[in-house]
Amino acid sequence: MTLTVEDAIHQATETWNRLGIEQDAADEMAEELAADLTAAALDGRSVTDCIGGDIDAMATSWAVERGLLPTRPHLKETATAAAKGAAIPAVAAIILWLAGTQGGFLDRDSEVMTTQLNGPPVWEVHHYPNPGTPLMWVGWGVCLVAAFFLTRRAVAATLRRRHDLALDETMRAMTKALPLILVAAALLGTAINFLGLYAFEYFQGIVTVAIGPVAMVGAVAAGAAWVRDRTCPPLNGSRVKYRTPGA
Repeated sequence: MTLTVEDAIHQATETWNRLGIEQDAADEMAEELAADLTAAALDGRSVTDCIGGDIDAMATSWAVERGLLPTRPHLKETATAAAKGAAIPAVAAIILWLAGTQGGFLDRDSEVMTTQLNGPPVWEVHHYPNPGTPLMWVGWGVCLVAAFFLTRRAVAATLRRRHDLALDETMRAMTKALPLILVAAALLGTAINFLGLYAFEYFQGIVTVAIGPVAMVGAVAAGAAWVRDRTCPPLNGSRVKYRTPGA
């Protein structure tokens, strides 16, 4: 299908609207693009020859060159992406805790009560090594590594979809800070576990399972938003005229 001038202008305008470009600026660029493409058509060149097949990339690049992208830190989007990336490792860490703690579903300890005719019942307690304990410790290490890569990838994908100008700077800072953020989230989950043990002894498991993942994911999201806020400089725009290739 041949790309027409009208198609190119329509797709470019949709991209500018999605990026949040002001309507006056979008209309001005649409007029300039129409004039350039019309002149190129008179010279016998097609729309594809002038601007390539990726209209979205062309429109975004033009808006960036003109400094028209609004200054948006995208803190909410960054926090949401980080939360999505950390969610699965956080839930997996809680499951491993359930497997590795005393009384967990992999704990093989047992108690047997024997009744006596003349005397109180006798309890026999049998202790066995819990295979869930080493699995828990190894699994937690895997969860931390997985959380690092999943969170980083989710944040990068979110900012890349928004053609963010501070993407590289944000991801460099995220790579440095994320290990500390994840350790802080793990310590927070541990603190909640101890809180459940001492404040709600009989409901420790419920407290840990219900609050632990939410708290850990929230800590990662807050940390990612903090990093983003510190690494999102204001945009320095320059009014650079768009030029079609070969013009």
